[in-house]
Amino acid sequence: MYKVGIITASDSGSEGKREDLSGQVIREMVEKAGYLVVDYKMVPDDLEMIKETIIYMCDGIGVDLVLTTGGTGFSKRDNTPEATLAAIQRRVPGIPEAMRYLSLQITPKAMLSRAEAGIRNNSLIVNLPGSPKAVRECLEYIMNPMEHGLDILKGSATNCAEKE
Repeated sequence: MYKVGIITASDSGSEGKREDLSGQVIREMVEKAGYLVVDYKMVPDDLEMIKETIIYMCDGIGVDLVLTTGGTGFSKRDNTPEATLAAIQRRVPGIPEAMRYLSLQITPKAMLSRAEAGIRNNSLIVNLPGSPKAVRECLEYIMNPMEHGLDILKGSATNCAEKE
């Protein structure tokens, strides 16, 4: 069972002015998949705070997977990709590329996503979109391959070759 940390980046949410529906969707989906949510944080769209929260979840409590939602657009306060890049040691570009590919089938605005993904020590960090609908679509699309990646990262699987 993989341990998950969820981070919602939202100025209005962190001020109690907006309900975090996207974070709820993430929790529902990962728990249904058999993962254990061990931490959840709603933080302002602040680069340092997002970065520190990612580092705390990875290094401080040792989650296997950090899923963020929000802060991946063009707003001056959208800092999640930069915070993620500052926290990770290795990029995993295929995950956000796959999410953009899927989302482009639905809306051309998907090309505006700046989502990132990467590895910090033994943890995988993935930036999900900010809307509940897009979170559900993207997480559903990446869940199985992402789990295989976690298996490899944790040493319980050794390669990606398909069985013939």
